[in-house]
Amino acid sequence: QVQLQESGPGLVKPSQTLSLTCTVSGGSITTLYYYWSWIRQPPGKGLEWMGAIAYDGTTYYSPSLKSHTSISRDPSKNQFSLQLSSVTPEDTAVYYCARAQALDSDFGSWGQGTQVTVSS
Repeated sequence: QVQLQESGPGLVKPSQTLSLTCTVSGGSITTLYYYWSWIRQPPGKGLEWMGAIAYDGTTYYSPSLKSHTSISRDPSKNQFSLQLSSVTPEDTAVYYCARAQALDSDFGSWGQGTQVTVSS
C-alpha cells in the first residue's frame, strides 16, 4: 500500500518561498499512470488543488496559482516537491500530497498533511 509523507518548515515569512517535499513509499512515482498532487486547506476553508506532476514528469497547475507555483520530482528518492513563491499570510494552510489514477479522478491515497503558517 502506497504511503505519502509531507515534510518541510512549519513557519515561513511573508515574501519568502514555501518548500515542501512528499516522500512516497510502497509505490514508485514513475508508475504508469499515476498523478501526484499538492492540495491545501486554509483555516475554515475547503480543499484547494494546487497542481500535480504526472508519472512521466509532466506538470499541471491551478490557473489561480500557476504564476508562483512549481512542482518537481526526484525519482531517485521517490519524492516530489512543491515550491510556492512570494507567500502571504493567505497561504497559511494545511498542505497535503496525494495520489490519483487520473488527473481528474478522486485521490486514493493522501499524506497526513503538514501545517504551514506564513507569518513574520
